[in-house]
Amino acid sequence: MAVTARSHQPSPSTRAGQTKSLPGTIAETIDLIEAAGGTAFGIAADLEDTGQRAGLIDQVVERTGRLDILVNNAGYADYSIIEKMSMETFDRTVEHYVRTPFVLIQQAIPRMRRQGAGWIVNIGSVTGLAPARPYRPYNKTSGDVVYASMKAALHRLTQGLAAELLDANIAVNVVGPSSAVRTPGADSLIPETFPTEPVEYLAETVLAMCHLPAAERTGLVAFSLHYPWSQQLAVHSLDGSTRLPPLEPPKVANPNILPAGL
Repeated sequence: MAVTARSHQPSPSTRAGQTKSLPGTIAETIDLIEAAGGTAFGIAADLEDTGQRAGLIDQVVERTGRLDILVNNAGYADYSIIEKMSMETFDRTVEHYVRTPFVLIQQAIPRMRRQGAGWIVNIGSVTGLAPARPYRPYNKTSGDVVYASMKAALHRLTQGLAAELLDANIAVNVVGPSSAVRTPGADSLIPETFPTEPVEYLAETVLAMCHLPAAERTGLVAFSLHYPWSQQLAVHSLDGSTRLPPLEPPKVANPNILPAGL
């Protein structure tokens, strides 16, 4: 397994004019994978850098000889209401959530075609669905509209690409949180009262998108509480050692979510 992030050490990121380093490193992730019995290696690549982004897939294939699964998870949201959003923030949001997945997918497709199979999973967001009426205070003030628009674009990109790649046996799906996952990077954007969910349900849903042929499972936009609940999918701890209890989607979840995808 290839693990990639901007650098091997925590690197500073700027949001809303404030710069800070988030916890976690490539090495820590590799250690967790290996402690669970897997194998992994790390590649540092800043996906905002066009050169580093362009060479990432080649570096992985040089080490592994093939590319079976691509998970597009990188991103750094910088919220602002549209009236006050800078063009720098707008451009960066487009770069992270549309251009970067596009570039990596475009590089991955020929390798997967030659292998006769592949899986692409894009990490989406419930914000990519239209906000339910009546609008909540969060919808009026959060400043997530451009971020959400890029996630909606990623959802549609996934659905269209699934049709293009079906005959090549390459599955393309989206997985997004049914509510939100309170990671260190997202914590400052999530109100204290907003319902959140454990990351294990997201990880299990991603895994579910990566083991059936494209003819059986492609083009889904699946949400990480709704999908396991509706499919009676067993959810495990990240190391696979413990089965977690079924977790019903919250009543306050966006009513536009369908249980098994859009």
